[in-house]
Amino acid sequence: MATLQVRVDDNLKTESDVLFSSLGLDTPTAIRIFLTAAQEYNGFPFPVNRRISAESQQAIEDARNHRNLHGPYNSAEDAVKAMLED
Repeated sequence: MATLQVRVDDNLKTESDVLFSSLGLDTPTAIRIFLTAAQEYNGFPFPVNRRISAESQQAIEDARNHRNLHGPYNSAEDAVKAMLED
């Protein structure tokens, strides 16, 4: 059997211990359950969402739809100048 060592914030560890204890588990058992479920799902056993700002989301959509794009620039210097103009 392998040993797994993970560094986590003290508060996260304490709060997790309390949570899992309330569920009748210890933290190592909860971690084993997570790892087993990840193998069964062949990935995270729950959705993992990225939190990005509305501004970043708009920029992604603009880039995908080829809107509000500037350039191309002839040099990095020209690109920097354009950024500083805004």
